[in-house]
Amino acid sequence: MAKLILENPGMHQDASPKLFEFARYNRENPTQTEAILWEALRDKKLAGHKFRQQHPIGAYIIDFYCHRAKLAIEVDGGYHLANEQAEYDKNRTLDLARVGIQELRFTNQQVIYDLGRVLELILKNLERKG
Repeated sequence: MAKLILENPGMHQDASPKLFEFARYNRENPTQTEAILWEALRDKKLAGHKFRQQHPIGAYIIDFYCHRAKLAIEVDGGYHLANEQAEYDKNRTLDLARVGIQELRFTNQQVIYDLGRVLELILKNLERKG
């Protein structure tokens, strides 16, 4: 199980240079659903909240991250249903929570077929955080 490094409580939690490389690759090659959601979040389009795409934190790459609100957004494809991946995801959510980051997860289908509701839920969580 990957653990966040807590020695540096900054925006990246001491993410490795290799992780930054992977994040850059992911930004340049988004999935269809990531591209859809990013278009709705980028450039402070969601009520003025700034999001980062493919943001490294500790041992993880967050699909979309609002640092001010400490809110991570993940878009999950079908492989997240596999037992091993589900266990990894559960541990990742717990690791992020330990450093004060809330994680929201949405399926590809939710983003594609109900983007309005996805954005509504993200905004509701942002508003709770002030």
